[in-house]
Amino acid sequence: MCGIVGYIGHRDSQGILVEGLKKLEYRGYDSAGIAVYSDGGLVVRKAKGRLAVLEGQLCEQPVVGSAGIGHTRWATHGKPSDVNSHPHTDEKQQISVVHNGIIENYIPLKEELIAKGYKFVSDTDTEVIAHLISDLYEGDIVAAVRAAVKRMRGAFGLGVLAEAEPDKLVAVRMHSPLIIGLGQNENFIASDIPAILEHTRDVYILNDGEMAILTKDGVTLTDLEGGEISREAYRVEWDLETAEKGGYEHFMLKEINEQPRAYRDTMSPRIDGSRVVLPDVGLTEDIVRSIRRIQIVACGTASHAGLVGKSVIEQLARIPVETDVASEYRYRDPIITSDTLVIVVSQSGETADTLAALREAKRQGARVLAITNVVGSSVAREADHVILTMAGPEIAVASTKAYTTMLIAFYLLGLYIAQTLETVPASFIEETLDAMQKLPEQVEALLGKADLMKKVAQQFKQTENLFFIGRGLDYAAVVEGSLKLKEISYIHSEAYAAGELKHGTLALITEGTPVIALATQEALFEKTLSNIVEVKARGAKVLGIANEGHTEIAKEADETLYIPRTLPLLTPALSAIPLQLLAYHVSVARGNDVDKPRNLAKSVTVE
Repeated sequence: MCGIVGYIGHRDSQGILVEGLKKLEYRGYDSAGIAVYSDGGLVVRKAKGRLAVLEGQLCEQPVVGSAGIGHTRWATHGKPSDVNSHPHTDEKQQISVVHNGIIENYIPLKEELIAKGYKFVSDTDTEVIAHLISDLYEGDIVAAVRAAVKRMRGAFGLGVLAEAEPDKLVAVRMHSPLIIGLGQNENFIASDIPAILEHTRDVYILNDGEMAILTKDGVTLTDLEGGEISREAYRVEWDLETAEKGGYEHFMLKEINEQPRAYRDTMSPRIDGSRVVLPDVGLTEDIVRSIRRIQIVACGTASHAGLVGKSVIEQLARIPVETDVASEYRYRDPIITSDTLVIVVSQSGETADTLAALREAKRQGARVLAITNVVGSSVAREADHVILTMAGPEIAVASTKAYTTMLIAFYLLGLYIAQTLETVPASFIEETLDAMQKLPEQVEALLGKADLMKKVAQQFKQTENLFFIGRGLDYAAVVEGSLKLKEISYIHSEAYAAGELKHGTLALITEGTPVIALATQEALFEKTLSNIVEVKARGAKVLGIANEGHTEIAKEADETLYIPRTLPLLTPALSAIPLQLLAYHVSVARGNDVDKPRNLAKSVTVE
């Protein structure tokens, strides 16, 4: 996944493709490439690294042609490398494909194609698409793409160019954004508006299950059955900076709104009916059965995901789990044995303290599993096993979608271990996986309540001290909610286990003190409600967050927000959303630079 651009028209395509990719650099990437129809055939240039590497190749060996596709890749399947870079082609280099997203059933498709004699050179799921289209091609590239798409499961935005039909450029969207730009005697495809804004402001925004067939003279939109679609073009009035953010005011808000897609991408390839499958992780049944205890090591937001992970794994797998902040791990002389699984969690995969903890664990003989968002990062390379979160690039310093996809990774891991050890009934695993697959839609419903959080934020913008309380998994969730608020609003904020209030913290609750109370754990609801009454009696102003149907909380809280009902174990993946939105809107209300909070960096690569 990352950036797609395509062109067909009357001008030379190389410069347009490269400049379009430059406009998408803000999305993050690890390699880049283009494919152009030139001198009667497809010519591919691609390289690991920054766009400058690709530009250097093109300066030495320019490609001339008026139809082409380009891509900047953020690795998901296969480490960053020249061969894993996009575009990908079939064996004869007659069909070229760029792809954002994930093909969930790429393994059975690949095995089927290998059995037919097709040879693969990369580790990617995208190369499967090129071979599949080639296998189905019978003289009509549109029909071949349509047939291929019907055999693919997952999320994808595709751009396809065929040597035999260079007058056509085919694009398809399924759960991965794709737009079509309309010009004079030329047309464009892109994964985001900035790539083509220099050339046109008139676009079609494809919906899921739609295809576009581009020629230099026009664009035809169809559904996946071939039925034509009529649609008015959308006129883009944004400037380039706004366009990079997808029309959102800040990258953080854009990334908050990308979470339904990120949830789907992270879980879908790893759920097969009523079971969790982790084919690329390498955790065999023998390895799982050898684990006697687990240590979760991480920093900041990742460590808060680890607090949820601890509860999830212990509840499901009945294996004792410790959590450590990575900056302390090495210095406490941790007890590590060969039957210890150390789980390191890092968004960037380059966090210095976490990387040092990983190396110490391996030095002492532990098996290490990494949860990270970056293929080919140091953590991913050095760990024995890797679960890749599919959040995609995260630009804002304050983590949102990277955090919640870490939670999804922990749910999958906990269920996988429990499934292997048979510590919970198969029916419970099936029920939990079914509930997990409903989370993206439930997140979308919560995102629809952003205006309420904006209103609540106005009440908090003048405060300088604020408290979060919760019990059980709610406590783990509010620790992250508190960090999110303090790092971008600069409000002094603390999270407490609600049962600990009477052991000292109540001394800080005075008239008008804001308290955010999370009460989504059914077994602890009445106890948390009692804690809300305690702080109200001392003058606190309470925002209560509870599951739909718990109207009792509204009788005690000053303001109430309800989240959709799910299994208690999964509520942190939903309660995170209003807490992120609250932090964002408080920061905006205080006039802060949301995406670049003071004194902070996105990736902490020094101890």
